Amino acid sequence: MTDLSQAPQRPARSFAAMRHGGYRAHFTTYVLAMMADNIEHVISYWMMYQKFHSPALGGFAVLSHWLPFLMFSVPVGAWADRFDPRRIIQLGMLLFITASLGWGYFFYTDSLQIWHAMVLLVIHGCAGVLWQTSSQLLLHDIVPKSELQSAVRLNATARYLGVLVGPAVGGLLMLTLGPIWGIFLNTVFYLPLVAWLWKAPYGPRFRQGNPPPVRAVRGLGDIIQTIRDIASQPVIVTMTLLAGAASFCVGNSYQAQMPGFAQDLGHGNPGAAYSMLLAADASGALLAGFFLESSGLLRPHPRSALLLACGWCLALALFALSSSYPLALALLFLAGFFELSFSSMAQTLVQLNALADMRGRVIGLFNMSALGLRAFSGITVGLAGTLIGVHASLATSALAFFALAVLLLARNRPARLATS
Repeated sequence: MTDLSQAPQRPARSFAAMRHGGYRAHFTTYVLAMMADNIEHVISYWMMYQKFHSPALGGFAVLSHWLPFLMFSVPVGAWADRFDPRRIIQLGMLLFITASLGWGYFFYTDSLQIWHAMVLLVIHGCAGVLWQTSSQLLLHDIVPKSELQSAVRLNATARYLGVLVGPAVGGLLMLTLGPIWGIFLNTVFYLPLVAWLWKAPYGPRFRQGNPPPVRAVRGLGDIIQTIRDIASQPVIVTMTLLAGAASFCVGNSYQAQMPGFAQDLGHGNPGAAYSMLLAADASGALLAGFFLESSGLLRPHPRSALLLACGWCLALALFALSSSYPLALALLFLAGFFELSFSSMAQTLVQLNALADMRGRVIGLFNMSALGLRAFSGITVGLAGTLIGVHASLATSALAFFALAVLLLARNRPARLATS
Protein backbone atom coordinates (compact mmCIF):
# COMPACT_ATOMS: atom_id res chain seq x y z
CA MET A 1 0.00 0.00 0.00
CA THR A 2 1.42 3.38 -0.97
CA ASP A 3 1.97 5.96 1.75
CA LEU A 4 -0.66 8.56 0.99
CA SER A 5 1.50 11.28 2.46
CA GLN A 6 3.83 10.84 -0.53
CA ALA A 7 1.16 11.27 -3.21
CA PRO A 8 1.18 14.43 -5.35
CA GLN A 9 -0.76 17.16 -3.58
CA ARG A 10 -2.14 20.51 -4.52
CA PRO A 11 -0.62 23.57 -2.81
CA ALA A 12 -1.99 23.82 0.72
CA ARG A 13 -4.64 26.46 1.33
CA SER A 14 -4.69 28.42 4.57
CA PHE A 15 -7.23 27.01 7.05
CA ALA A 16 -8.52 24.66 4.36
CA ALA A 17 -10.86 22.75 6.68
CA MET A 18 -12.52 26.01 7.79
CA ARG A 19 -13.83 26.51 4.25
CA HIS A 20 -16.42 23.83 5.00
CA GLY A 21 -19.47 24.94 6.96
CA GLY A 22 -19.73 21.54 8.61
CA TYR A 23 -16.19 21.75 9.92
CA ARG A 24 -16.73 25.29 11.25
CA ALA A 25 -19.69 23.97 13.25
CA HIS A 26 -17.62 21.01 14.42
CA PHE A 27 -14.72 23.25 15.47
CA THR A 28 -16.90 25.69 17.40
CA THR A 29 -18.81 23.02 19.30
CA TYR A 30 -15.57 21.08 19.93
CA VAL A 31 -13.96 24.15 21.53
CA LEU A 32 -17.00 24.67 23.77
CA ALA A 33 -17.00 21.04 24.87
CA MET A 34 -13.24 21.08 25.51
CA MET A 35 -13.64 24.29 27.50
CA ALA A 36 -16.38 22.65 29.58
CA ASP A 37 -14.17 19.60 30.14
CA ASN A 38 -11.47 21.84 31.63
CA ILE A 39 -13.95 23.96 33.61
CA GLU A 40 -15.12 20.79 35.32
CA HIS A 41 -11.52 19.87 36.13
CA VAL A 42 -10.87 23.27 37.71
CA ILE A 43 -13.99 23.29 39.88
CA SER A 44 -14.07 19.62 40.86
CA TYR A 45 -10.34 19.41 41.65
CA TRP A 46 -10.57 22.55 43.78
CA MET A 47 -13.56 21.28 45.74
CA MET A 48 -12.02 17.82 46.23
CA TYR A 49 -8.85 19.41 47.56
CA GLN A 50 -10.76 21.68 49.93
CA LYS A 51 -12.82 18.80 51.31
CA PHE A 52 -10.38 15.88 51.46
CA HIS A 53 -6.79 17.22 51.08
CA SER A 54 -6.01 13.81 49.60
CA PRO A 55 -2.97 13.39 47.33
CA ALA A 56 -4.14 9.84 46.65
CA LEU A 57 -7.45 11.12 45.27
CA GLY A 58 -5.53 13.57 43.08
CA GLY A 59 -3.51 10.65 41.73
CA PHE A 60 -6.70 8.70 41.10
CA ALA A 61 -8.05 11.69 39.14
CA VAL A 62 -5.10 11.43 36.74
CA LEU A 63 -5.43 7.65 36.36
CA SER A 64 -9.20 7.79 35.85
CA HIS A 65 -8.72 10.38 33.11
CA TRP A 66 -6.21 8.38 31.03
CA LEU A 67 -6.79 4.71 31.81
CA PRO A 68 -10.13 4.63 29.89
CA PHE A 69 -8.15 5.60 26.78
CA LEU A 70 -5.79 2.70 27.41
CA MET A 71 -8.58 0.19 27.98
CA PHE A 72 -11.36 1.31 25.65
CA SER A 73 -9.93 3.32 22.72
CA VAL A 74 -9.80 0.36 20.32
CA PRO A 75 -13.25 -1.02 21.25
CA VAL A 76 -14.73 2.48 20.88
CA GLY A 77 -13.03 2.76 17.49
CA ALA A 78 -14.58 -0.57 16.50
CA TRP A 79 -18.00 0.69 17.61
CA ALA A 80 -17.49 3.86 15.55
CA ASP A 81 -16.63 1.68 12.53
CA ARG A 82 -19.84 -0.28 12.96
CA PHE A 83 -22.30 2.30 14.29
CA ASP A 84 -22.94 6.02 13.81
CA PRO A 85 -20.03 7.98 15.39
CA ARG A 86 -22.35 10.95 15.91
CA ARG A 87 -24.38 8.97 18.44
CA ILE A 88 -21.25 7.76 20.24
CA ILE A 89 -20.06 11.38 20.59
CA GLN A 90 -23.49 12.38 21.90
CA LEU A 91 -23.31 9.57 24.45
CA GLY A 92 -19.96 10.94 25.57
CA MET A 93 -21.47 14.42 25.98
CA LEU A 94 -24.33 12.98 28.05
CA LEU A 95 -21.79 11.32 30.34
CA PHE A 96 -19.96 14.64 30.72
CA ILE A 97 -23.27 16.33 31.62
CA THR A 98 -24.04 13.53 34.10
CA ALA A 99 -20.67 14.05 35.78
CA SER A 100 -21.16 17.84 36.08
CA LEU A 101 -24.69 17.40 37.43
CA GLY A 102 -23.38 14.82 39.88
CA TRP A 103 -20.69 17.16 41.16
CA GLY A 104 -23.27 19.95 41.46
CA TYR A 105 -25.65 17.76 43.46
CA PHE A 106 -23.00 16.64 45.95
CA PHE A 107 -21.64 20.18 46.30
CA TYR A 108 -25.15 21.58 46.86
CA THR A 109 -26.06 18.96 49.47
CA ASP A 110 -22.56 19.00 51.00
CA SER A 111 -22.63 15.19 50.90
CA LEU A 112 -19.60 14.43 48.71
CA GLN A 113 -17.67 11.36 49.81
CA ILE A 114 -14.47 9.97 48.35
CA TRP A 115 -16.22 7.09 46.62
CA HIS A 116 -18.69 9.55 45.03
CA ALA A 117 -15.78 11.53 43.64
CA MET A 118 -14.12 8.36 42.31
CA VAL A 119 -17.27 7.30 40.46
CA LEU A 120 -17.72 10.74 38.91
CA LEU A 121 -14.07 10.85 37.85
CA VAL A 122 -14.44 7.47 36.11
CA ILE A 123 -17.62 8.66 34.33
CA HIS A 124 -15.73 11.74 33.13
CA GLY A 125 -12.83 9.63 31.87
CA CYS A 126 -15.13 7.26 29.94
CA ALA A 127 -16.89 10.25 28.38
CA GLY A 128 -13.56 11.48 27.03
CA VAL A 129 -12.68 8.26 25.21
CA LEU A 130 -16.14 8.03 23.63
CA TRP A 131 -15.79 11.61 22.39
CA GLN A 132 -12.21 11.84 21.16
CA THR A 133 -11.89 8.62 19.15
CA SER A 134 -15.27 9.04 17.43
CA SER A 135 -14.61 12.72 16.64
CA GLN A 136 -11.41 11.85 14.82
CA LEU A 137 -13.23 9.26 12.72
CA LEU A 138 -16.02 11.73 11.90
CA LEU A 139 -13.49 14.15 10.36
CA HIS A 140 -13.25 11.83 7.33
CA ASP A 141 -16.92 12.55 6.60
CA ILE A 142 -16.66 16.31 7.15
CA VAL A 143 -13.64 17.19 4.99
CA PRO A 144 -12.05 15.60 1.88
CA LYS A 145 -8.88 13.57 2.35
CA SER A 146 -6.74 16.33 0.82
CA GLU A 147 -7.71 18.63 3.71
CA LEU A 148 -7.53 16.09 6.52
CA GLN A 149 -4.25 17.44 7.91
CA SER A 150 -5.84 20.87 8.25
CA ALA A 151 -8.81 19.39 10.11
CA VAL A 152 -6.61 17.30 12.44
CA ARG A 153 -4.29 20.21 13.18
CA LEU A 154 -7.17 22.60 13.83
CA ASN A 155 -8.75 20.01 16.13
CA ALA A 156 -5.50 19.87 18.10
CA THR A 157 -5.47 23.66 18.19
CA ALA A 158 -9.04 23.64 19.48
CA ARG A 159 -7.97 21.27 22.25
CA TYR A 160 -5.27 23.66 23.41
CA LEU A 161 -7.65 26.60 23.09
CA GLY A 162 -10.00 24.78 25.45
CA VAL A 163 -7.10 24.04 27.81
CA LEU A 164 -6.20 27.75 27.86
CA VAL A 165 -9.72 29.19 28.13
CA GLY A 166 -11.32 26.51 30.32
CA PRO A 167 -9.35 27.18 33.53
CA ALA A 168 -9.83 30.94 33.14
CA VAL A 169 -13.59 30.56 32.67
CA GLY A 170 -13.74 28.00 35.48
CA GLY A 171 -11.99 30.41 37.85
CA LEU A 172 -14.33 33.23 36.79
CA LEU A 173 -17.39 31.04 37.38
CA MET A 174 -16.17 30.13 40.86
CA LEU A 175 -15.56 33.80 41.69
CA THR A 176 -18.89 35.10 40.34
CA LEU A 177 -21.36 32.22 40.78
CA GLY A 178 -19.55 29.97 43.21
CA PRO A 179 -18.52 26.37 42.53
CA ILE A 180 -22.06 24.96 42.90
CA TRP A 181 -23.83 27.09 40.31
CA GLY A 182 -20.67 27.27 38.22
CA ILE A 183 -20.59 23.49 37.77
CA PHE A 184 -24.33 23.43 37.01
CA LEU A 185 -23.87 26.15 34.35
CA ASN A 186 -21.01 24.16 32.87
CA THR A 187 -23.45 21.54 31.54
CA VAL A 188 -24.79 24.11 29.06
CA PHE A 189 -21.48 24.24 27.16
CA TYR A 190 -21.82 20.59 26.12
CA LEU A 191 -25.27 21.07 24.58
CA PRO A 192 -24.30 22.79 21.27
CA LEU A 193 -22.30 19.71 20.18
CA VAL A 194 -25.18 17.41 21.12
CA ALA A 195 -27.65 19.56 19.19
CA TRP A 196 -25.48 19.97 16.08
CA LEU A 197 -24.79 16.25 15.79
CA TRP A 198 -28.50 15.44 15.93
CA LYS A 199 -29.02 16.40 12.28
CA ALA A 200 -25.45 16.86 11.01
CA PRO A 201 -25.28 15.17 7.55
CA TYR A 202 -22.29 12.94 8.35
CA GLY A 203 -21.72 9.34 9.30
CA PRO A 204 -22.47 5.97 7.64
CA ARG A 205 -25.91 6.94 6.30
CA PHE A 206 -24.45 9.75 4.21
CA ARG A 207 -21.37 8.01 2.76
CA GLN A 208 -21.25 7.20 -0.94
CA GLY A 209 -20.18 3.87 -2.36
CA ASN A 210 -20.39 0.44 -0.84
CA PRO A 211 -20.08 0.44 2.94
CA PRO A 212 -17.31 -1.69 4.50
CA PRO A 213 -18.45 -5.07 5.82
CA VAL A 214 -20.01 -5.02 9.28
CA ARG A 215 -17.93 -6.91 11.81
CA ALA A 216 -18.50 -7.84 15.43
CA VAL A 217 -16.89 -5.82 18.22
CA ARG A 218 -14.57 -8.18 20.10
CA GLY A 219 -13.00 -6.08 22.86
CA LEU A 220 -9.48 -7.31 23.60
CA GLY A 221 -9.57 -9.35 20.41
CA ASP A 222 -9.91 -6.10 18.45
CA ILE A 223 -6.69 -4.77 19.97
CA ILE A 224 -4.75 -7.91 19.01
CA GLN A 225 -6.26 -8.05 15.53
CA THR A 226 -5.60 -4.35 14.88
CA ILE A 227 -1.94 -4.77 15.85
CA ARG A 228 -1.72 -7.64 13.36
CA ASP A 229 -3.50 -5.63 10.67
CA ILE A 230 -1.07 -2.68 10.86
CA ALA A 231 2.10 -4.79 11.23
CA SER A 232 2.80 -4.55 7.49
CA GLN A 233 2.30 -0.76 7.38
CA PRO A 234 5.51 0.94 8.62
CA VAL A 235 4.08 4.47 8.63
CA ILE A 236 1.22 3.58 10.98
CA VAL A 237 3.46 1.43 13.18
CA THR A 238 6.13 4.14 13.44
CA MET A 239 3.70 6.94 14.26
CA THR A 240 1.87 4.81 16.84
CA LEU A 241 5.17 3.85 18.50
CA LEU A 242 6.28 7.50 18.44
CA ALA A 243 3.07 8.69 20.09
CA GLY A 244 3.22 5.91 22.67
CA ALA A 245 6.85 6.61 23.57
CA ALA A 246 6.09 10.33 24.02
CA SER A 247 3.06 9.51 26.14
CA PHE A 248 4.82 6.94 28.34
CA CYS A 249 8.07 8.82 28.89
CA VAL A 250 6.74 12.37 29.31
CA GLY A 251 3.03 12.78 28.47
CA ASN A 252 1.73 15.92 30.17
CA SER A 253 3.02 14.95 33.62
CA TYR A 254 5.34 17.94 33.81
CA GLN A 255 2.32 20.23 34.00
CA ALA A 256 1.34 18.70 37.33
CA GLN A 257 4.90 19.40 38.55
CA MET A 258 4.78 23.05 37.50
CA PRO A 259 4.41 24.40 41.07
CA GLY A 260 7.77 22.83 41.91
CA PHE A 261 9.43 24.25 38.80
CA ALA A 262 7.90 27.67 39.50
CA GLN A 263 9.17 27.61 43.09
CA ASP A 264 12.70 26.80 41.97
CA LEU A 265 12.54 29.58 39.37
CA GLY A 266 11.52 32.08 42.03
CA HIS A 267 7.85 32.38 41.05
CA GLY A 268 6.12 29.82 43.24
CA ASN A 269 3.42 32.12 44.59
CA PRO A 270 0.09 32.49 42.75
CA GLY A 271 0.18 35.43 40.39
CA ALA A 272 0.85 36.54 36.85
CA ALA A 273 4.37 35.10 36.70
CA TYR A 274 3.20 31.64 37.77
CA SER A 275 0.18 31.78 35.44
CA MET A 276 2.44 32.68 32.52
CA LEU A 277 4.51 29.58 33.17
CA LEU A 278 1.36 27.46 33.12
CA ALA A 279 0.12 29.07 29.92
CA ALA A 280 3.41 29.12 27.97
CA ASP A 281 3.12 25.54 26.72
CA ALA A 282 -0.47 25.92 25.54
CA SER A 283 0.31 29.30 23.95
CA GLY A 284 3.13 27.76 21.90
CA ALA A 285 0.78 25.05 20.69
CA LEU A 286 -1.85 27.62 19.73
CA LEU A 287 0.70 29.62 17.75
CA ALA A 288 1.85 26.43 16.01
CA GLY A 289 -1.70 25.63 14.97
CA PHE A 290 -2.47 29.08 13.58
CA PHE A 291 0.97 29.64 12.03
CA LEU A 292 1.16 26.27 10.29
CA GLU A 293 -2.42 26.57 9.06
CA SER A 294 -1.90 30.08 7.69
CA SER A 295 1.48 29.31 6.10
CA GLY A 296 0.75 25.86 4.68
CA LEU A 297 4.10 24.59 5.96
CA LEU A 298 4.98 21.08 7.18
CA ARG A 299 3.15 18.69 4.90
CA PRO A 300 2.64 15.30 6.59
CA HIS A 301 5.75 13.14 6.40
CA PRO A 302 7.04 10.52 8.87
CA ARG A 303 10.57 11.93 9.13
CA SER A 304 9.21 15.42 9.74
CA ALA A 305 7.09 14.10 12.62
CA LEU A 306 10.11 12.31 14.10
CA LEU A 307 12.36 15.37 13.84
CA LEU A 308 9.70 17.64 15.39
CA ALA A 309 9.33 15.13 18.23
CA CYS A 310 13.08 15.35 18.81
CA GLY A 311 12.73 19.14 19.04
CA TRP A 312 9.97 18.74 21.63
CA CYS A 313 11.94 16.54 23.99
CA LEU A 314 15.09 18.67 23.67
CA ALA A 315 13.09 21.80 24.56
CA LEU A 316 11.63 20.03 27.61
CA ALA A 317 15.03 18.70 28.72
CA LEU A 318 16.54 22.20 28.50
CA PHE A 319 13.52 23.63 30.39
CA ALA A 320 14.04 21.09 33.16
CA LEU A 321 17.69 22.13 33.51
CA SER A 322 17.08 25.88 33.20
CA SER A 323 17.50 28.23 36.16
CA SER A 324 16.36 31.35 34.27
CA TYR A 325 12.67 32.27 34.33
CA PRO A 326 12.62 34.05 30.91
CA LEU A 327 14.51 31.13 29.33
CA ALA A 328 12.12 28.64 30.94
CA LEU A 329 9.15 30.53 29.47
CA ALA A 330 10.71 30.51 26.00
CA LEU A 331 11.53 26.79 26.18
CA LEU A 332 8.01 25.87 27.33
CA PHE A 333 6.65 27.95 24.45
CA LEU A 334 8.88 26.06 22.02
CA ALA A 335 7.86 22.75 23.57
CA GLY A 336 4.19 23.55 22.96
CA PHE A 337 4.95 24.53 19.35
CA PHE A 338 6.83 21.28 18.67
CA GLU A 339 4.27 19.11 20.49
CA LEU A 340 1.27 20.23 18.48
CA SER A 341 3.29 20.04 15.26
CA PHE A 342 4.52 16.47 15.68
CA SER A 343 1.45 15.02 17.39
CA SER A 344 -1.04 16.38 14.84
CA MET A 345 1.21 15.23 11.98
CA ALA A 346 1.53 11.73 13.46
CA GLN A 347 -2.24 11.48 13.83
CA THR A 348 -2.78 12.73 10.27
CA LEU A 349 -0.40 10.11 8.86
CA VAL A 350 -2.18 7.34 10.75
CA GLN A 351 -5.59 8.46 9.53
CA LEU A 352 -4.42 8.92 5.93
CA ASN A 353 -2.92 5.43 5.78
CA ALA A 354 -5.66 3.52 7.62
CA LEU A 355 -7.99 1.47 5.42
CA ALA A 356 -11.64 2.51 5.56
CA ASP A 357 -12.92 -0.82 6.90
CA MET A 358 -10.71 -0.62 10.00
CA ARG A 359 -10.11 3.12 10.33
CA GLY A 360 -11.91 3.42 13.66
CA ARG A 361 -9.90 0.58 15.19
CA VAL A 362 -6.62 2.02 13.91
CA ILE A 363 -7.47 5.48 15.28
CA GLY A 364 -8.45 3.79 18.54
CA LEU A 365 -5.11 1.98 18.72
CA PHE A 366 -3.29 5.26 18.08
CA ASN A 367 -5.29 6.96 20.88
CA MET A 368 -4.62 4.02 23.20
CA SER A 369 -0.92 4.64 22.62
CA ALA A 370 -0.93 8.45 22.47
CA LEU A 371 -3.35 9.10 25.35
CA GLY A 372 -3.75 5.90 27.36
CA LEU A 373 -0.05 5.52 28.14
CA ARG A 374 -0.08 8.97 29.75
CA ALA A 375 -1.32 7.20 32.87
CA PHE A 376 2.25 5.90 33.36
CA SER A 377 4.08 9.19 32.79
CA GLY A 378 3.31 10.06 36.40
CA ILE A 379 5.73 7.28 37.31
CA THR A 380 8.52 8.24 34.89
CA VAL A 381 8.39 11.93 35.84
CA GLY A 382 6.43 12.26 39.09
CA LEU A 383 7.46 9.22 41.13
CA ALA A 384 11.04 9.35 39.88
CA GLY A 385 11.03 13.03 40.83
CA THR A 386 10.62 12.12 44.49
CA LEU A 387 13.86 10.10 44.25
CA ILE A 388 16.15 12.22 42.08
CA GLY A 389 14.33 15.56 41.91
CA VAL A 390 11.74 16.67 39.38
CA HIS A 391 14.28 18.57 37.27
CA ALA A 392 16.42 15.48 36.81
CA SER A 393 13.43 13.17 36.28
CA LEU A 394 11.91 15.35 33.52
CA ALA A 395 15.27 15.84 31.80
CA THR A 396 16.00 12.10 31.97
CA SER A 397 12.53 11.16 30.69
CA ALA A 398 12.75 13.68 27.84
CA LEU A 399 16.19 12.44 26.82
CA ALA A 400 14.98 8.83 26.98
CA PHE A 401 12.23 9.74 24.54
CA PHE A 402 14.78 11.55 22.37
CA ALA A 403 16.82 8.34 22.17
CA LEU A 404 13.73 6.36 21.16
CA ALA A 405 12.81 8.94 18.49
CA VAL A 406 16.35 8.82 17.07
CA LEU A 407 16.15 5.01 17.03
CA LEU A 408 12.88 5.21 15.06
CA LEU A 409 14.56 7.62 12.65
CA ALA A 410 17.45 5.22 12.14
CA ARG A 411 15.24 2.15 11.73
CA ASN A 412 12.81 3.83 9.34
CA ARG A 413 14.89 5.05 6.45
CA PRO A 414 13.20 7.20 3.78
CA ALA A 415 13.07 4.27 1.33
CA ARG A 416 11.28 2.09 3.85
CA LEU A 417 8.81 4.78 4.88
CA ALA A 418 7.93 5.44 1.24
CA THR A 419 5.67 2.39 1.19
CA SER A 420 3.46 0.66 3.70
